[in-house]
Amino acid sequence: MPKTTKNKKKVVKTKTKKTTKIKETKKTLIKISKTYIPKDTEKYMCEKHKVYFRMKLQEWRKELVKANNEALYNGSMDDNSISADIVDQASSYTDKNVEMKSINRQIKLISEINKALIRIKDATYGYCLDTAEPIGLKRLMARPIAKYTIAAQEKHEKNEKVHADD
Repeated sequence: MPKTTKNKKKVVKTKTKKTTKIKETKKTLIKISKTYIPKDTEKYMCEKHKVYFRMKLQEWRKELVKANNEALYNGSMDDNSISADIVDQASSYTDKNVEMKSINRQIKLISEINKALIRIKDATYGYCLDTAEPIGLKRLMARPIAKYTIAAQEKHEKNEKVHADD
């Protein structure tokens, strides 16, 4: 798809003697096809990559929100079916508990997606939060919310396990 460029004029007033400076800023809009896949031959985290991952994350978030809303709606509809059988009540309670845990995990995932979208805006997306090294396209394709390189992630998991054992 072609690139489109928008020219915007931004007036910047300075307090010097009767001068007004006008800066022209160019904001490039990048459009990619729905079948686009980032390539290693492209510059790492170029604008195409950022647009691709932003779209992927936004679509993922949209699906999660929709699924959560449906689960919450369907769960609230089941509240009316109270059974006299204690075994059925226990089973229903267990099912609801499992469903709520799933919804809570998805809410945390939505939060991680939002953080990843912020990192895209900040131009820190795709780089390890510990080492600032590139995370890698393959890892990001598999886990778009990845914050660490594989080595740094393993280190974090090892530290979590050590602290959990305390």
